[in-house]
Amino acid sequence: MIVLALALVAQPLTAEDCRDPQTQVEMNACAARDFEIADRELNIAYREAIAGARADDAELDRQADTRPTSEAVLREAQRAWVTFRDAHCTLQGYQEARGGSMEPMSYNSCRAGLTRARTAQLRGDASAAQ
Repeated sequence: MIVLALALVAQPLTAEDCRDPQTQVEMNACAARDFEIADRELNIAYREAIAGARADDAELDRQADTRPTSEAVLREAQRAWVTFRDAHCTLQGYQEARGGSMEPMSYNSCRAGLTRARTAQLRGDASAAQ
């Protein structure tokens, strides 16, 4: 009986399940999945932005400009942004539901939203570089 219950809990949620989650556990899982999807898109946009930054760097006269490369600055900015996103969303989770069963949903929903905004920003940067 316990094994059956654990097997049911361990089943991954499908896209259809996330259209109408019924329990807080399902809502938390859907928010986590939503963030994972947004994060995959961000990683694609980041790779594209890095390629654009490298192209910009290749066109510059590096002997005349000794400042960090566009790629290096973009990498530094992205690391700082991830740190900000995670800290900001941790705070939002605390403010909305600290210690409650809704906290993971709030945290992951926040990360998904900010990640989508950053993806759009990176895609704009990448297309501006081309």
